[in-house]
Amino acid sequence: MPRPKTKKELLTQSQKNFEKLMGYISSFSGEEKDAEFPEGTMNRNIRDVLAHLHHWHLMVMEWYEVGMAGKKPDIPAKGYTWKTTPVLKRKIWEQYNTVALEKIQQQLAGSHAAMQELAKGHTDEELFEKKRYKWTGTTSLGAYLISATSSHYDWAYKLIRKAKK
Repeated sequence: MPRPKTKKELLTQSQKNFEKLMGYISSFSGEEKDAEFPEGTMNRNIRDVLAHLHHWHLMVMEWYEVGMAGKKPDIPAKGYTWKTTPVLKRKIWEQYNTVALEKIQQQLAGSHAAMQELAKGHTDEELFEKKRYKWTGTTSLGAYLISATSSHYDWAYKLIRKAKK
């Protein structure tokens, strides 16, 4: 699927991939949803994957709020760099590893809706013009939103599918 280049494409692809992911997860029994993935993955089950998605939504929305206020957001998070994202991912996992899957699903649905609303509030130019906002650096706001939504949902779908084979 080509990378979105307009607000309509971003919203459509994000919603489509979200529904595909959630529909796939709903096809599993409760026991299958809670089952551990094979060794070798940080995210050990479906809950972990969904918590990861939710938390990245929260981080992107924080970057957005700080950046649009004219300040420099801590990207990816305060005290972390892109090189240290494995440590950040571990922290995220620890934060959510005792939260029930159903609660994570509700939180993810809410943060997904918030990301969609964020995108709806911008024009194509505001979303896809590179370097438009100082805080996004050389990329565009839309690139951040795509990475945290449609692309991330596709990653999650593929990860769960591979683990469930």
